[in-house]
Amino acid sequence: MEMRLRILLPFRVFEDVGALRIVAESRDGSFGILPRRRDCVAALCPGILVYETEQTQEVYVAVDEGVLTKTGHNVVVCVRNAIAGQDLGQLRRAVEEEFMHLDEEEQEVRRALVRMESGLIRRMAGFYRD
Repeated sequence: MEMRLRILLPFRVFEDVGALRIVAESRDGSFGILPRRRDCVAALCPGILVYETEQTQEVYVAVDEGVLTKTGHNVVVCVRNAIAGQDLGQLRRAVEEEFMHLDEEEQEVRRALVRMESGLIRRMAGFYRD
């Protein structure tokens, strides 16, 4: 018996496969999902989601925080970011590179916000003086 696993990112479907079993991580620890498990909802923390298909061995997916829902044989995982890999070492390197890239983007966004805030404060101070 197989479950339908869909991993959704904000702007696209990352994965849509049949899975025999799924292992995910929540704040309370790792938990497994088999086809006959009761329906559930879980808040996921950043970590490794593992699933097994009939065609391949285990597939590892590094996921950001998000939500997992299981209804019947459908499992939907909604996360902000995901990176898949067959080898944990390779996946670790990919995650490190992605996070370094995200850190650079986050720093740029923070700089832009600081410029906007300081501009707003200068304008408000100008209105106050007038």
